[in-house]
Amino acid sequence: MPRKRKQSKPITGKDLVAKVKQLGDLTREEKAKACGYYSTDKDGLERVKLMAFLNALLDAEGINLDNHSSSGNGNGRGGRKASYRVSVQSNGNLLLGSAYTKELDVKPGDEFEISLGRKHIHLNKVAEPS
Repeated sequence: MPRKRKQSKPITGKDLVAKVKQLGDLTREEKAKACGYYSTDKDGLERVKLMAFLNALLDAEGINLDNHSSSGNGNGRGGRKASYRVSVQSNGNLLLGSAYTKELDVKPGDEFEISLGRKHIHLNKVAEPS
């Protein structure tokens, strides 16, 4: 009967990201195994834990794919996060969503002066009357 080899703890966090970058051209499975994401069964066969590896890598990069991510308002209804990209709608309007207005602390009725550049649009808030 083969002796069970003691498995080391898988790499996580910044160390994981650095190791993956260091491994370069290896396949995902080879990278996962090199970072400790595998198990050995009683027959001595090694099984790569690819999903655990990919999830640990996403966590290390700060990427959260869960729908119930923390949104700061406590009720779990955070909506979309600002992507800093918008597209022109079919009617020609350019819509800025509430994620941007919340970040800028813009309120209904605030006025802006629009200045057009060659490849950009600037919105400058008009000073409120005193």
